[in-house]
Amino acid sequence: MLELKNITKVFNAGTINEKVALNNLSLTLNEGDFVTVIGGNGAGKSTMLNAVAGTYPVDAGSILIGGQDVTRLSEHRRAKFIGRVFQDPMIGTAADMCIDENMSLAMLRGKRRGLSWAISNKDRELYREMLSQLDLGLENRLTTKVGLLSGGQRQAITLLMASMNHPQILLLDEHTAALDPKTAAKVLALSDKIISEEGLTAMMVTHNMKDAIAHGNRLIMMNEGKIIFDVSGEEKKKLTVEDLMDAFAKLGGTEFANDRALLG
Repeated sequence: MLELKNITKVFNAGTINEKVALNNLSLTLNEGDFVTVIGGNGAGKSTMLNAVAGTYPVDAGSILIGGQDVTRLSEHRRAKFIGRVFQDPMIGTAADMCIDENMSLAMLRGKRRGLSWAISNKDRELYREMLSQLDLGLENRLTTKVGLLSGGQRQAITLLMASMNHPQILLLDEHTAALDPKTAAKVLALSDKIISEEGLTAMMVTHNMKDAIAHGNRLIMMNEGKIIFDVSGEEKKKLTVEDLMDAFAKLGGTEFANDRALLG
């Protein structure tokens, strides 16, 4: 479903601030894979997601989604293939628009738009049904401005919006990092539910090693723009945080020094 072939991304090339963010990176995700991505600061995790989404054009290599080469496609042209949830709950929704208006925009992503009324009664019934699955009471608040909701409520809606058109790839970029632990756990459980029930292929970047182990069927660890550790299936289920730290020290050549990951 997703192929990254020898991807390289360099920031500030040719200057004293040159940074190789992705270093000849290759990765293949099969349909239905849910991959968690762990690594220290500057390892290239978010850069990889931005490269997949088209936010950052790559300097070398190719990106294929569902067998189609999207390497040279702009970010907005890739939108029909990709759903994304960001770290900041404020990014994924329009604060001054109502819940139903936000969901309508998400439903129309990548589609031709006519001149009919944007939201029909049939649409609203569909949105109510979808929102009721969140168990947050939002199905009765369709005309509430999203800016009046809590961060957790906004992130739950963003997750629903990102997955509602069954994207070929769902990208979760530290999407619970800004939430309190209780709300974060609820959004993670919702992520598991949506990915499983919809059969989505997903990548989740996280600083939390426990979450990386507990969620998904595959885990990759990055360091200096490369994948240094890749584990799946039963082997992944048996991992501990200590195992990940040991693997990083052995394969990365240094200790894993990231308080957010160790204390999360």
